[in-house]
Amino acid sequence: MTTSRIAIAGAGLGGLACARVLQLHGLDVTVFEQEPSADARPQGGTLDMHADTGQVALRTAGLHDRFRELARPEGQQMRALDPHTADVVSEVLPAEGDDFRPEIDRGQLRGILLDSLAPGTVQWGRPVADVTTAGDGARLTFADGRTEDFPLVVGADGAWSRVRRTLTGVRPVYSGVTFVEFGLDDADRRHPALAALTGQGTMVAKVGGQALFAQRNSNGHIRCYAVFYAPEDLRLDGLLERYAGWHPDLLAFLRDRDGEFTHRPLHVLPVPHAWTHTPGLTLLGDAAHLMPPLGVGANLALLDGTELATALATAPSVDDAVRAYEAGMLPRSIETAKACAEGLDHLLSDDHPAGGEAAA
Repeated sequence: MTTSRIAIAGAGLGGLACARVLQLHGLDVTVFEQEPSADARPQGGTLDMHADTGQVALRTAGLHDRFRELARPEGQQMRALDPHTADVVSEVLPAEGDDFRPEIDRGQLRGILLDSLAPGTVQWGRPVADVTTAGDGARLTFADGRTEDFPLVVGADGAWSRVRRTLTGVRPVYSGVTFVEFGLDDADRRHPALAALTGQGTMVAKVGGQALFAQRNSNGHIRCYAVFYAPEDLRLDGLLERYAGWHPDLLAFLRDRDGEFTHRPLHVLPVPHAWTHTPGLTLLGDAAHLMPPLGVGANLALLDGTELATALATAPSVDDAVRAYEAGMLPRSIETAKACAEGLDHLLSDDHPAGGEAAA
């Protein structure tokens, strides 16, 4: 395959995994990221890495051993509490040696990927303003007005992807479900009762179309989410009133939080989301298949990135590689997106007490 430089828009998990595998095969790649540095903002909560998707990708990237050093198998614990009594009504504990979906903080996983790349691979503070096709390749126009041409531009730039705007023009839509994020710092010492209710993994309590999740992260942090149906322009000043009648021990998660509430209305791409193959452009991760956060998005982004990179390293041409990648990725993502749409209803349904796994 040609050794011409490949451009990746976005330094999220999928884009970085793609860059890592491209470099393992000796290919030239640059990642353009709008944020000014790797630590410009918090990277979200904990992720469960599935053995048949995310862990496969990490093995392909040669990073599985490093992942295992930081992963938390105990984080697979899942418990459901009664909203009115705070009693445990169901609990799933990981079996001895169960490594099917251990947890790891998103920031830690991103750090593993960044550390694996050659210096200078990621160009920080380089936001993409526009993407156009140029012959058999594509042209990036940056916010500062400069342009560069590439045989392939990979849109790994998330929910509001600039590359997707050129390729499909489809924008995410509000799902009707809102996540309100907050957290507890140094929980075992400062919030021992809430840490005990949470356990070592994920706790959920829900009734009447609203839920409360708490998830263990590393370093004693617990990340929490209040989840419910609401208008997209929700005001947060009445949040506690929404949970009137819930047990005081559960309301304490909301009252004793560290820091402010963060409103995260849940947007998704329509299902199915696909496109006509266009030379010079393709998508991966949330840019390709933004879904409800039910524990699969990061796994699929990693798998997308490593599969695309492997195809680019082995196919006779860039276009052959992208066609092969899209032929596998698109059906998989459509099938998973359909399942996630159903899972979002289960997330808030009283008929499914354990819900799904909410993740940032």
